Amino acid sequence: MVMTVWRGLEEVPSRPRTVATIGNFDGVHRGHQKLARTCVDRAREREAIALAITFYPHPVQVHAPEKDLRLITTLEDRLDALAGYGIDATLVLEYNEKLYEQSPREFIENLVKTFDVMGIVVGEDVKFGKDNSGDIGTLTSLGEEFGFEVFALPDIESAEGKRWSSSWIRELLDEGDVREAARVLGRPHRIRGIVQHGAKRGREMGFPTANLDERSDGVIPADGVYAGWLIRRVEGQPAGVFMPAAISVGTNPQFDGEIRTVEAHVLGRSDLNLYGEEVAISFIERLRDMKSFESVDALLEQMDDDIRDAASILGVAVSGRVDPESVTAR
Repeated sequence: MVMTVWRGLEEVPSRPRTVATIGNFDGVHRGHQKLARTCVDRAREREAIALAITFYPHPVQVHAPEKDLRLITTLEDRLDALAGYGIDATLVLEYNEKLYEQSPREFIENLVKTFDVMGIVVGEDVKFGKDNSGDIGTLTSLGEEFGFEVFALPDIESAEGKRWSSSWIRELLDEGDVREAARVLGRPHRIRGIVQHGAKRGREMGFPTANLDERSDGVIPADGVYAGWLIRRVEGQPAGVFMPAAISVGTNPQFDGEIRTVEAHVLGRSDLNLYGEEVAISFIERLRDMKSFESVDALLEQMDDDIRDAASILGVAVSGRVDPESVTAR
């Protein structure tokens, strides 16, 4: 079943029966997944739709733009993830002055006017309404008044006793620990961007790459070389094609680069022409730090090792570099 997406209260049909969960859901990590699954379970019990209510842009991007917060997941990936955990419909509310100036009561009143709300699932530390003045006590009181149940989940922790959170994921990605970030997310971390023209050094050396700049959507991990997947869209199909890749993140110190880029070499492929396409890059494991070498030959030797290591991690068979003469112009 395809999840319904409403982009604003005005798109919602007449008062559908719902159990809702509310949040930014950046990353849709394992804590968010528990909220989503609980919402689905409570909705099924009440013969209601499981509804996620989320916000775009992120409140921090509105109230503190100087922090230059980059979302862990794009809105598209957020919606895909919520659908994957059984959510029937998602309401995307534009986070603007009209919304954040609403009192907690006004926010809930607008929801119960639009939906036949059977229940709301939230973390017990929930904050909502103007200046985050509403809390779990406020929500419980409003639930008693408007006739819906409140299901408050305690902080959801890892086996080590650490709270699943978006901030933890950002810390891990800043360290380049994409394997641990995937454990917190419940799936590999992914970024998206448009393939751009680069310096073409990779093509000349037998390692043609798809190049994304540092403003791509998603949190870019620490500089280094990674094993992962390049995901290409297939026109008319809901799923993409996953291609094994060795991924370089950094400024290319071997050639005194100054601009931070993400370069993905699809293992064993020389026939791809991806310019202008939007692709996703999924990070599986960090192979090594980014560094310069004594010579280009030493760099090439290391890149051959990187390809073999990436292939081993990803479970594919591939040789080293491709013949530069066979590479399609990129």
